[in-house]
Amino acid sequence: MDKNTVIGFVLIGLVLFLFTWLNRPTPEQIEARRMQDSIARVEQVKQLEEQLQAQKRENVSDEETQAVPDSLKAAQRESLFGVFASSVEGTEETTSLENEHLEIRISNKGGRVSYVRLKDYTTHDSLPLILFEGDESKLNFTLITATNRVINTADLFFTPVKGNDPHTLTMRLNAGENSYLDFVYTLQPDDYILQYSIRGQGLNGVLSPGTNTIDISWEQLVRQQEKGRKYEDQYTGLFYKFVADDVENLSQSGNDSERITNRLRWIAYKDKFFSTILISDDGFEATTFDSKQLPDGNYLKHFSTLTSLPFDLQGKEASGLRYYFGPNHYSLLKNYDKGVAAGEELDMEKLVPLGASVFRWVNQYFIFPIFGLLCRYISSMGLIIFLLTVIVKSILFPLTYKGYMSSAKMRVLRPQVEAINAKYPGQDKALDRQKATMELYSRAGASPMSGCLPMLLQMPILIALYMLFPASIELRQQSFLWAQDLSAYDAVISWTTYVPLVSPYFGNHISLFCLLMALVNVFYTKFNMDMTNTGQQQMPGMKLMMYMMPVMLFVFLNQSASGLSYYYFISTLISILQTYAFRFFINEDKLLAKLEANKKKPAKKSGFMKRLEDMQKQQQDVLRKQQDQSKKKR
Repeated sequence: MDKNTVIGFVLIGLVLFLFTWLNRPTPEQIEARRMQDSIARVEQVKQLEEQLQAQKRENVSDEETQAVPDSLKAAQRESLFGVFASSVEGTEETTSLENEHLEIRISNKGGRVSYVRLKDYTTHDSLPLILFEGDESKLNFTLITATNRVINTADLFFTPVKGNDPHTLTMRLNAGENSYLDFVYTLQPDDYILQYSIRGQGLNGVLSPGTNTIDISWEQLVRQQEKGRKYEDQYTGLFYKFVADDVENLSQSGNDSERITNRLRWIAYKDKFFSTILISDDGFEATTFDSKQLPDGNYLKHFSTLTSLPFDLQGKEASGLRYYFGPNHYSLLKNYDKGVAAGEELDMEKLVPLGASVFRWVNQYFIFPIFGLLCRYISSMGLIIFLLTVIVKSILFPLTYKGYMSSAKMRVLRPQVEAINAKYPGQDKALDRQKATMELYSRAGASPMSGCLPMLLQMPILIALYMLFPASIELRQQSFLWAQDLSAYDAVISWTTYVPLVSPYFGNHISLFCLLMALVNVFYTKFNMDMTNTGQQQMPGMKLMMYMMPVMLFVFLNQSASGLSYYYFISTLISILQTYAFRFFINEDKLLAKLEANKKKPAKKSGFMKRLEDMQKQQQDVLRKQQDQSKKKR
C-alpha cells in the first residue's frame, strides 16, 4: 500500500477516533461524578434524618391540632391563603384521560399531570413504559394575590369538572364566589398531544392588579427505560426552541445550567427515545434551566425550569399550552409542522440526533427517505438494514471503483517503483526517489490522491449512519438473529465484576455483531494492504496502526447499537466481495499496457502535480543547503 493511501486510511481512523474520544468523560468529570456520588449519599442520609425529624414533628403536631378548635384552624388558613383557603385541605385523587396511545392521570392536588404511560411501548424488561409517576414530575404556578400573598398551585386542591366532551377535563381552583382558575385538558383520539389551557374567571380583585404573567416551576426525574445506561444517558438532555429560531440544548455530558432572556416556543425533557415537551402558544419568557446527572439508580437526570407565561387577568384570552408525550420519531414529529405557516414551525424533529451540518443533511435527505421506503414494505429490521447497506454501497459503487482503479494502476507499476527504489537507495536520496516516483505516476496517468479522495467522500455517509442507528426508535426492541434489540448491544458474554479501564469504556460484556465486525475488518485490512502494495516504503509502525483500527472500533462500538455494528459488518463484507470482483474482471496486463502508452503521450501536468514538484524542489534546496552547512562546519 502506498504512503498516500495509508495516510488516507489513517485520516479516516483519526476522524472516528477523535469523534469518540471527544465524547469520553475527562478526568475532571470522572472526579466530579465521584464527588456527586459522595454528595448524593450524604444527601440521602440527610434526607432520611429530616424525614425522621418531620415524622416526629407531625406526631407532636397531630396531638396539638386535636386540641385546636376548627374555627381557629379556619382563621389560620384564611390568614395564609385568603380566598384560596377553602382549597388547602383535601384528599389527593386522580382523573384519567386516555386514547389509543396515552394513559394520562391528572391529580386534583395542583391540577397537574401526575402520570403518563405510553401504551404502544414497553421498557427493555417488558414493563409498562411510564414517563413519570407521582412526584417524579412537578408543575407549579405561582400566584400573587391582591393582598400580596404568594400562592403556589402545587399546595392547593382543584375540583375536577367533567363536561359533555369525554376527551376534555377541567381542573378548577376556587377563589371565592364566581371566581376561579381553570386548567383545561383535552386529549384528542390518535394523538400524542395533550391540549392544556389556563383561564381565569372573576380574578380581578383576587390577584394582583399588575398581573400579566404567571411564574412556572417545572421539574422532572427522567427514568432509565433502555438496557444500556451509558448510551441512554448520553442521548438524554434538556432542549429548548427559540421563537422563530433554532433549537438549542444544555450539555448532555454533565451538570449544566443556563438563563435565557429571549422568548422560547417549547421546552423538552428528552430521553434517548421519548420526550416530554411543554409548548407555549405565546412563548415562555425569562427562563432559567438546570440539568443534573444522577448517580446509578433508576433515574438518569433531573431537569428543572423556572419561567413565566403570559396571562390575561380579565379572563378574555386563555393561556395556551400543549404537552407532547411520545416517541422521538422523526416522521411523527415532522408531521406536526404540516400546514404550519413559515416561521411558526415547531421543529420538534430536531430532537432526533441526526448529526450536525452535512451529516444531518445526509440523514435527512438521503438515508431517511430510503429507510422509510423500506420500512413501508418490509417488517424485518435486520433485512431492512441489509438492503439499506446494499443500496448505499451501490450508490457509492462509482467512487469505490475509481478508488480500486487508482490502487490497481499503482500496483501494476510496482516493479518500476522498486527499480527506482534500487536506483536511489538510502535516506539521503529520499527526495530524488520520491521525485522519480511522482514523475513515473505523472507520465503513466496514475495519481495516489485519486485513491484517497473516493474514500474521503464516503466518510459523511459513514459518520451520518454512526449518528443515525443508535438514536433510531425504529430499531428499538426489534430483534434479528441472536440480537434481541438492534438499538442496544447484543451481549453473548457478560460479567458483573468491575474491571478498571475496561468496564467504563468497553462495558461488562462482549457484543457478537461488534466482534464479527472487528474480525472482518482485520481480514479486510490485511487483504486490502496486500492488494494495494505499490512497492513504496511505508512509515515505521504504519502496518501495526492499520491493524489497530479494527480493535479501536471494537472497543468504541461494543456498548453501542448492535444495528450499527451489523451495518458495518455487512458493509465490510460487501467491500471484500467488490474487491474480489474487481480483481477478477479487470485485466491488469491490459491496464499496464495502457499506462505504458500514456508515457509516450506529451506530458500534461495538472496544477496539483506542478505544486507538488515545486514543493519537492524547495525541499531539495533546503536539504542541499543543510548538507553544505554541515560540510563547512567539518
